[in-house]
Amino acid sequence: MFFHLYGETSVYQILGWVLVFAGLVIANELARRTKAGGIFFFGIVPLALTIYFIVINIGANSFAKDNPTIVEMNGWFHYAKLYAATIGCVGFMFLKYKWGKIGKVNWFKAFPFVIVAINILIAVASDFESAIKGFANGGFAGGWWYSSEGVMLYGGWWNVLNGLAGIINIFCMTGWWGIYSSKKKQQDMLWPDMTWQFIIAYDVWNFAYTYLNLPNHSWYCGLALLLAPTFANTFWNKGGWIQNRANTLAIWCMFAQVVPMFQNHSVFTVLPSLYKDPELFKVGTNGVMQDLSQTLTAADANPKAQGIIAIAAIAINVLVLCNIIKKAKEQKINPYKQEVFKGTRDFEEAMARAEDAA
Repeated sequence: MFFHLYGETSVYQILGWVLVFAGLVIANELARRTKAGGIFFFGIVPLALTIYFIVINIGANSFAKDNPTIVEMNGWFHYAKLYAATIGCVGFMFLKYKWGKIGKVNWFKAFPFVIVAINILIAVASDFESAIKGFANGGFAGGWWYSSEGVMLYGGWWNVLNGLAGIINIFCMTGWWGIYSSKKKQQDMLWPDMTWQFIIAYDVWNFAYTYLNLPNHSWYCGLALLLAPTFANTFWNKGGWIQNRANTLAIWCMFAQVVPMFQNHSVFTVLPSLYKDPELFKVGTNGVMQDLSQTLTAADANPKAQGIIAIAAIAINVLVLCNIIKKAKEQKINPYKQEVFKGTRDFEEAMARAEDAA
């Protein structure tokens, strides 16, 4: 089992997952269907949060020292992810609505690739950071370390594998300039060449990332958050996965940054099987795990699932990249300048929605 789902809180844990999944699907629909919705979620809300973040960081040593964001979510990764995802959402709105000159020029169609690659590299850097600290404390087999957000992590070779899987995943993005607006009121930015193959490779890699580096959040940001955009892409928004992903990621990061207690210390909290005895990792009064780095040993960890998921992530990404290379050679094309998956069902269904398809 990947997670500790049992006992008196199991019903709340499953309910929490359903609420997060449904909430993200609904929020994505509100954000994507109208300009007003997009401006609210990715303009007004981030501006208000930025003011809030500045104020609490100014008061971090005084009036805001016990603020949940300061105590539990003040590490570099969470801020980087929130703003990188939000910038992506704004850029996607420029493309789908063709706002200004930048929304119409051909070179800006490569923006989705650039912003997704940046987001992946942020996660890769975090993976390698965990590997280095795990090696420092326990050698190649891995070791415990205490993160700036107050979470005990177990870094090791699995982080290296997953970091490499993330780098490979960047090269699995094809047809960089194949970006379109949807016919229906320009509701969606479409990337037809981003088919189910990439989506699966990305989802497995990103779930592995969250499981290894955000273990106490991965039930939500690893499963619910990843499945919400994939669900929408599968059933009614074909070709719009990357927009769905950016929207739901940004919205989730905003919520998690302000209300970390939902994941960290409530009846909805879910810990992974890494923590062999979850009772050792109960949160403290400030909602963070106790620093147990001096007392925990390898016997307190169960990293088997971490290794399995990391191996799956790199294996799937290698397979997808090999298929892309094979298709590109068969068609005698550059897989990044041209679209590789023309003729496949996913691609053609997405193109049928595009307003400016040839």
